Amino acid sequence: MNTFGNIFRLTSFGESHGEAVGGIIDGCPPGIELDLEFIQSELDRRRPGQSRITTPRVESDKVAFLSGIFEGKTTGTSIGFIIKNENQHSADYDNLKDIYRPSHADYTYFQKYGIRDHRGGGRSSARETIARVVAGAVAKLYLKHIGVSVTAYTSQVGEIKLENDYNQYDLATIEETPVRCPDAQKADEMIKLIKEVQYKGDTIGGVITCVIQGTPVGLGEPVFGKLHAALGSAMLSINAVKGFEYGHGFDVSHRGSEMNDSFFNDNGKISTRTNHSGGIQAGISNGQDIYFRVAFKPVSTILMEQHTVDIHGNDTTIKARGRHDACVLPRAVPIVEAMAAMVILDYHLLAQSNKLI
Repeated sequence: MNTFGNIFRLTSFGESHGEAVGGIIDGCPPGIELDLEFIQSELDRRRPGQSRITTPRVESDKVAFLSGIFEGKTTGTSIGFIIKNENQHSADYDNLKDIYRPSHADYTYFQKYGIRDHRGGGRSSARETIARVVAGAVAKLYLKHIGVSVTAYTSQVGEIKLENDYNQYDLATIEETPVRCPDAQKADEMIKLIKEVQYKGDTIGGVITCVIQGTPVGLGEPVFGKLHAALGSAMLSINAVKGFEYGHGFDVSHRGSEMNDSFFNDNGKISTRTNHSGGIQAGISNGQDIYFRVAFKPVSTILMEQHTVDIHGNDTTIKARGRHDACVLPRAVPIVEAMAAMVILDYHLLAQSNKLI
């Protein structure tokens, strides 16, 4: 499927080395003022070539809206947009035409479709996430009007990691370092590690933490439409994601007396003294901050010789060339935010539609 969402929906199209990447957003409420500078700034956070620790591929990633907007506001109809590809080096992939790259989509795509685009991975390339960032930026603009913010940051690269408590950090400083980490010292260590790995032609993985604040109570369904399940599905659809956990996640080997979030009357508003649940209970938002972590594997394309087989099953070796990220996390931060924003807006609109029945 190339469509995501229930009411607020994104249908995306395009390949890494095709003419353009784009999408169609359906279900966006009318009358939302679109801040085009903000949308472009979100794309700039994702675009390649933004620092020495990202791929040197140079793309302006300028979005052009084709429909669904009149006098700067959404009309309620389909919002169409495209982003042109400008700097493809397809020849860099000619040596991969008949070879399966380890841990890539090459083998599974070929077995499923009987054909594959070997130029940068085609549809399996992370370049398709451009469309997600555009739709996520639109969702963020709507969420801002209802007091919801979505903020993600790099919390771990290799063995270098931050504390799990996001309240220890000033999230307003995330953009001050190219690795998008709110701890300046840890950020420097992460950057140094990425450069070391990059120099060796290798890659490295890590974790992104996301915090959603201001979410109203009641988003999500009690059984098959749980909010955390929707967030997990969204995150696991992102290229290179291998794991998702929310709240305390896998760190739950404690007693119930330690993990339960006690309620109290906070000046007339019901709140909880702790937030081990991560802002979601029984699949439904409880009004507290929603926080989760997303694990990204090391980028599969490494500039080192590896053993593999060709499309005929013959043993061979491969050494990739071209322009690739040594660590995907810095550029993945806005993608995580975009997917989270789309989920929250979609579930907000679902809740609003239920009230009308």
